[in-house]
Amino acid sequence: MSLMVPAHFTAGARISPLRAGIRFVSAVIGPDLRGGSVETPPHRANVGWIAVLCLTIATALLLVVAGHAAGRRAYDVAPLFFWSGVVLLVVPISLRIAWPMLARGERLFLLFLLAEALFYYKAVYSPTSFINHDEFLHWIAADDLMTARRLFLSNPLLPIGPTYPALEILSTAIVNLTELPLFVAGTLLLIVLRGTFIGALFVFFESITGSPRISAIACLAYMGCSTFVLFESMFSYESLGIVLCVLTFAVEAASKDLVGRPRLKALGLIALLLASLAVTHHLSAAFTASYFGALAALEALRRHGPSRIKARTAAGVTALLAIALPLLWILAHGNPLTSYLGPVVETGFNTLLGKILGAPTPRSEHLGAPTQPLSMHLTTLLAILLLALGLATGFFRSLAMAAPSDARTGWRSIHDVLKRRWRDSRITLLTFITLLFPVSLAFRLTNAGWEIGNRLGTFVFIGVGLVVAVSVVQFWEGRTPREWRSVAPAVALAAIVLGGVTSATLDPLRGRYRVAADQQSIESMGIETALWTKEWLKPGNRFTADRTNRLLLAGYGRQDARVNIVQGVDAARIFEAKELVPDDLYALARGDVDFLLVDLRLSTAIPVLGFYFEPWQAQQGTPLSGAQLLKFNNIEGITRIYDNGWIVIYDVRGLHGNS
Repeated sequence: MSLMVPAHFTAGARISPLRAGIRFVSAVIGPDLRGGSVETPPHRANVGWIAVLCLTIATALLLVVAGHAAGRRAYDVAPLFFWSGVVLLVVPISLRIAWPMLARGERLFLLFLLAEALFYYKAVYSPTSFINHDEFLHWIAADDLMTARRLFLSNPLLPIGPTYPALEILSTAIVNLTELPLFVAGTLLLIVLRGTFIGALFVFFESITGSPRISAIACLAYMGCSTFVLFESMFSYESLGIVLCVLTFAVEAASKDLVGRPRLKALGLIALLLASLAVTHHLSAAFTASYFGALAALEALRRHGPSRIKARTAAGVTALLAIALPLLWILAHGNPLTSYLGPVVETGFNTLLGKILGAPTPRSEHLGAPTQPLSMHLTTLLAILLLALGLATGFFRSLAMAAPSDARTGWRSIHDVLKRRWRDSRITLLTFITLLFPVSLAFRLTNAGWEIGNRLGTFVFIGVGLVVAVSVVQFWEGRTPREWRSVAPAVALAAIVLGGVTSATLDPLRGRYRVAADQQSIESMGIETALWTKEWLKPGNRFTADRTNRLLLAGYGRQDARVNIVQGVDAARIFEAKELVPDDLYALARGDVDFLLVDLRLSTAIPVLGFYFEPWQAQQGTPLSGAQLLKFNNIEGITRIYDNGWIVIYDVRGLHGNS
């Protein structure tokens, strides 16, 4: 059904098509708020609908589990089971949350239900053990903490990790209190964090908009972020960091109207949350500092509203805490951020800038990004288009919501915002944050910048969720939503959430082993080899191997897995060389690596992610050869001590006299 156009537009079209076109565009993207109070009369929660949706989600998750089971056995029916379950999981509950006539409590309950169901969807991929790359890194750190009973132990696979130990402290505390295995304790912690995150996000949006309806839709739109389903649900410091970040936003927004002693108590809670965030995750702390710094600047510029001096003082103090606490922590424990994030940021920016300026494309970009199934790719593109449409029709309307109540019609409201007259700097700031959405997408178009775009999206989507929700309520549904004006926006939001699922990973369906594919490369043969090293070689030996087997050796084998043979010589150089030259032998002799693990399966296919060892190495267009991997057989001082047909372990201690 076509969009309903007011009669005066058609009349204008008879006079001047150009003017009619301008008026039409102005009506579509303009700041007019058509949703009235946006809140419907109070309703009671519909228990019947809640029960039906609970049963629907249980059925959907059963289909997802059946899909994983079929995928492990390479059955053709696996995708049918899996994706039927995903659609059944997301669509009905998303339609219900986005429906106009709904009680606040029901919306909030369904948001919790969907968030936890999506967490189960992620967890059931590997229900008994950690499997993602980042999860291994923090599992190793937590295990080291429980064994040594000391903080800040070195972690060669994640050098920056020991500087931010909050996740490990929390998870090991649960282990000590309950005597549960670390995996179970970590999973319970993540379940609590998922619920806390969605609750805090809802409260944050509700505090600044005053509308449970807009808040629920904004939370639903946030679930379309590519990091929500998987990245923010891992046993990793990002998962705790983003929760503390949003909790801080929610407390600050909810306390904005308090005065006197209650405001001081709220400020004390904010300081505690910011201090916790400073020792949890660097990027979350940096975004929080940027948010509160920008908020303080907007409060200083704002000309409208009561108690401006008190608001500016509170915003300035909060910004000072948000900026100072992470800096003090970095100064106290060194500054590993430059070496950790510097190369990633520099390479990503240079690659994107080179594409814009027409510079020669680096070799790593010629090989292209890992591909997804076509259906997943199309779903992601559809979600991006719907988000772009929501941003286009919601941007000025969100600014109009922040304008003074006497100037919230027509472009006068935007004029007032430009004159620095707005009621709430938070709405204004979140609206302008959405300008970074196309920037994050641009970075994701390059191999080198993909990680920057992905991490940026985590925070940008807080603003995207708000603007899309305002677009749905104030434009698409309007003051009297009925028929297609109720159904179409709800379907679009369901598609956005599905896009968040499809963009979260290359292939979410569990299948057979694949070469250099992170979680799809974790399987029993590699795990058993790592456990063999723990039993027969004892923990703590210095190993190096490809990216996947390093994780298994460090996690299951409790070995000291190294990225480099010696300073300046990484493992890739030794393994990928066709033959060992004197410099390579010298590095092995002078290095402190005791054992090399060679996985011959690397010779069977090119790496799914484009690299066997580390992302910054030269991208591989052809698989390694068996001769490259077995060149250690006839070198004096190197002994083969393990061989199961595919995985070989070499003892190189004879090269430096430590055998």
